[in-house]
Order: sequence, then structure tokens, then C-alpha cells
Amino acid sequence: MPTPLKLAGRSAALLSTLALAGCDMVVMSPSGDIAAQQRDLIVVSTILMLIIIVPVLFLTLFFAWRYRQSNTSAKYDPEWHHSTGLEVVIWSAPLAIIIALGAVTWISTHKLDPYRPLDRIDADRPVPADIKPLTVEVVALDWKWLFFYPDYGIATVNEMAAPVDVPINFKLTASSVMNSFYVPALAGMIYTMPGMQTRLHAVINKKGEYEGLSSNYSGDGFSHMRFKFHGLDQGGFDQWVARVKSNGTMLNRDAYLKLEKPSTKEPVRYFSNVEDGLFEAVLNMCVRPGQMCMRDMMHIDMMGGGGVESHENRAKLEHDNRHAGETGQAGEAAPGATFPATGNPSKSEEPAEGIDQKPQSMNHDMHNMHGDQKPPAESRDGPAPAQLNNSGTTAQP
Repeated sequence: MPTPLKLAGRSAALLSTLALAGCDMVVMSPSGDIAAQQRDLIVVSTILMLIIIVPVLFLTLFFAWRYRQSNTSAKYDPEWHHSTGLEVVIWSAPLAIIIALGAVTWISTHKLDPYRPLDRIDADRPVPADIKPLTVEVVALDWKWLFFYPDYGIATVNEMAAPVDVPINFKLTASSVMNSFYVPALAGMIYTMPGMQTRLHAVINKKGEYEGLSSNYSGDGFSHMRFKFHGLDQGGFDQWVARVKSNGTMLNRDAYLKLEKPSTKEPVRYFSNVEDGLFEAVLNMCVRPGQMCMRDMMHIDMMGGGGVESHENRAKLEHDNRHAGETGQAGEAAPGATFPATGNPSKSEEPAEGIDQKPQSMNHDMHNMHGDQKPPAESRDGPAPAQLNNSGTTAQP
């Protein structure tokens, strides 16, 4: 009669088998060449590690059985302490595995760099010289995905498509918090960050409908931040573009600002026309009227800063003030940073009680640090750079 321990083991094995039977092992059975190479890397790395793991597990069980107390025929040698041959085997095998893993990792890190343009369609076909890659600009919103197709002048929400065997050049950014773009059947995940652009190069080799998702927790609607990726032949892709153009609406800055607001389980949307420069405005965080673009800000910093007049640009630099002025329960101010244990209300401009924010000793030390040198008069009293107050240009992407 089986013991309770054996019954528990058999039940766990049966449940594991049933659970795996319903799994979609898309990572190990991808449809894109980049994802296939990443799968091969996983397989090779696992096999290399199992070369050590399997013998160690086997020998552990063998030694426990071979030198059990009841086995009187086993050699007993309490004075044994060294074997050169055994030491060579014990240390050389792991060293060889580490060297092999290091070589595989080095090669794959460069070959599968997401910023590296593709040099092949699959293992048997290089990228044709006359093929034009498909450019897709991706924006991670709260909590949905927005895709721009600049070559076709269209955009979509929570749905994208690409022709089979055509390289895809992704340009990715985010509207608020950091996120991660991931289509397991296509390629590995790549992060998206506000004010920054990341890139991903990939290709889909099989027709089908695939799942895309956010693989980085980003708040309340994270679990529903998914989209469909369609791998189509060229004719099917052209029909999809035509459907978007015929059923879509206009995506301008006003429409984008409404779309940008947090929402969950957003349905698929089509936009047949996109305002020129909208993605660049999203990337530079200057979609709202009056905002200063990131590139203008960086140009000012590169030129040495704005001087004492730069305070006039404070309002232009507020890029995420959606929760400013909000009230919490019972009409109380929303939580904000305060000085520790002061009792001052959140977001208060009053100095912390008992804390001198500008102690004389600090000012004295700062003067000593700089050798009591004062900046030239023109840098202290002169006007700010002209581009600081040029509202006609900074609001443009």
C-alpha cells in the first residue's frame, strides 16, 4: 500500500502535468528570429549548467547509498584527505563550464543587442538589400499602448500589425512612469521611459495573432495593459492599414491629451490621421501648450544654463502636475513631502520648525569652498538666453 508521502508526490506530479498541458510555451516556441535566438541561448545555457548539476545530484545520491551505515563492504578510511586526480576533475569541469557560458554570453550580448539592426531574416536568409524596414513608434500610456506608423500616417491603440519577414524598427518611449514592452513570440522585452527613447529591432517569421503585454509593474491597471500583435502577409498588412484609415479618426494634441489620461481595459482604437510631430512632442514631453521641450531644456543646459532669469521657466518645466492641488478624504490636502516630525502641512512653503534651512555655517563653508570668488557681473545680472522666453518655439516639438 502506498505511503502518504508517495501519494502526495504522485499527486503533485499529476497536477504539474495537467497544469503544463494548458500552458502556451511561447517563449520556447517563438515565431520571430530574435526570439528564436534568445530561446536557443536559454537552451544552450541550461544544457551547459546541467552538465554539472546532473552529475552532482547523481553522485550525492550515490554516495549516500554507497557509504550508508549498513554497507559493511564499503571502504572506511577516516585518514583520507586529498586526491590530486579528484581535485582536477572537481575544479576543471566547472571552470570549463564558466568559460563556455562567458563566451556564449559575450557573443549573444552583442549579437542580440536590441539597438543593433538586423542582419538576417532567419537562420537561412540574410536581410535583402532592397527591403525597407517597418518603423513603429510606441508610447506606453496609463494603462494602454499607443502605436504610430509614421510611414503610413496612422496610429492605433492596443493593436499592432506587421508583415511577415520584414524587419521592424521600434522606437519606444512612455508618457509617465517606466514600463516594459514585450511580445514573447517576437523578441525580448525592452524598457520605455518618459523623456527617453529606446530602440528594438525584430522580425516576425510566421503569420498569426500574438500576445503583447507590459512586463514591468506600473500601477493599478498594469494587469490589463495588453495588446494584440498580428503577423500578416504583405496583402493582409495592406488591408489592415486600409481598415485603419477607413475606420479611424484624427489624432492631434487635444485627442492625445484625452487619451493620455489613466484608463483600464481600453478597447482597440484606430486613428486614420496623425498630427505632424506628435510622437516627437510626446518624446520631448511638450505636448501640452506652454511646455518646454526636453531638447530645448538640454540645449539651454549645454549653453551654460539660464542664469538668474531662469525662474521664469518654472511653469514651462512642470511636466507631470496631474495631481497638484488634489484633495484627499474630508477635503484634506493630498499627501506630500514634509520635513520629518515638524507638524507642518504637506506641500507647505513654511520652513520646518526648529530647522534652519540656510545655516550661516553652510554659507560660510560654501564661500570657502569656492575661494570667495564671485561670478562676473555679466553672468549675474545679464539677461537669460533668448530661447528661454521664446514661447513661440518651445511649445513646438
